[in-house]
Amino acid sequence: MNLAKKSWMDELSSGRPNLWCNASLAKSVAPTVDAKNIRIGLPNVQSAQARFARFAPLLAELFPELRASGGVIESPLLAAPNLQQALGLPAEHGTLWVKADHSLPVAGSIKARGGIHEVLEYTERLALRHELLGADGDYRALGGAAARALFGRHRLAVGSTGNLGLSIGIIAAALGFRASVHMSADAKEWKKAKLRARGVEVIEHRGDYADAVATGRAQIKQDPYGYFVDDERSLSLLLGYAGAAFHLREQLSAQAIRVDAEHPLFVYLPCGVGGAPSGITFGLKQLLGPHVHCFFAEPTQSPCFMLQMMVGAAGGNPSVYEAGLSNRTEADGLAVPRASLLAAWVMRTLLSGVFTVEDDTLFRHLHLAAVTQGLRIEPSAAAGFSGPSMLLETQRGRDYLRQHGLEQHLPDAAHLVWTTGGLFVPEDEYQRFFKRGEACSASC
Repeated sequence: MNLAKKSWMDELSSGRPNLWCNASLAKSVAPTVDAKNIRIGLPNVQSAQARFARFAPLLAELFPELRASGGVIESPLLAAPNLQQALGLPAEHGTLWVKADHSLPVAGSIKARGGIHEVLEYTERLALRHELLGADGDYRALGGAAARALFGRHRLAVGSTGNLGLSIGIIAAALGFRASVHMSADAKEWKKAKLRARGVEVIEHRGDYADAVATGRAQIKQDPYGYFVDDERSLSLLLGYAGAAFHLREQLSAQAIRVDAEHPLFVYLPCGVGGAPSGITFGLKQLLGPHVHCFFAEPTQSPCFMLQMMVGAAGGNPSVYEAGLSNRTEADGLAVPRASLLAAWVMRTLLSGVFTVEDDTLFRHLHLAAVTQGLRIEPSAAAGFSGPSMLLETQRGRDYLRQHGLEQHLPDAAHLVWTTGGLFVPEDEYQRFFKRGEACSASC
């Protein structure tokens, strides 16, 4: 190991917050990316969005909360001036915005994007193979008795720390599939209860996320009518997340937010295995170009994506345990020991950097988000709020700004924090989060 890499590994192993910036970041965005021998580009993202549009009438029938939107699953883009002030982000360094995926309907988290997309893609394949769609192409037919009888013979399975399991279980059950969710030891009890209430089989594991995925993947191979949603390897999940870029572009335009060389957009995304933030980054880069600067946020004890990006493709698929870290965090959705190699491969020239956050900071920012802007989020969803300070107040962050010619454009920059979950958190659980955040705020 060379000295530079050893220094990085020592910092990561210390369990202290730090920022890694990607020296391989491309100055321009290629029209396609090689995703482990599969070429993907904007047409693939457009195809995923078209699938959501085809299913929208059916989704509006299945979920009452989607009737007003015509079956569109989307979240608001919120200005956050009070939170900006509380976080100490000066106005001369840009404006703070929140992409509020913590309030996404149906699944209550960002996983409503990728998870639901993959189930819809699988559903569509089955429907076309069995000629369930009429000449009119009305996807509401897939809510009928014939379709449900077919889907009921098939099992969908997934391994999850919580939120992906919720998205897969909820949409699978609504369509009539049998569903199994393999939950890691980090998963919250209320998420298991919510799935069971919908008739979803919850299989509990004593091990971590990687154990749950591996077991679920192996078991579903024994079922001839089984399908496994593989968070570590799924291109369908990644493209489902990427479709968020189209809605965000419309929202940015509605707020008169420009994205160009003089108006950079910094996006801060919580990261677990990496599929969701990588998909969103891929979509934003394809749609808005190189002036979008995306940074992933991870807990200090679970920085699997930072580790993967540091070692590169030649370094295998290391675990955070190998770096001497515990993988223990209250941010259950981010408690992942190994990154998705697919996601890391797609991000190798698109990702600006990765930073890490201590749990106490997550709770403090959860509390600040509530008292300043009325945002009700879970700890995982608070990870991105450290992004602006890591970029503006650390030496590595300032070096990134200087190297990319961004310092002079900061007054016209937008800082967008992408929240990820919180809508369905039970009140007693949320109050526990809030009180710990209040205590962290009082002691800092």
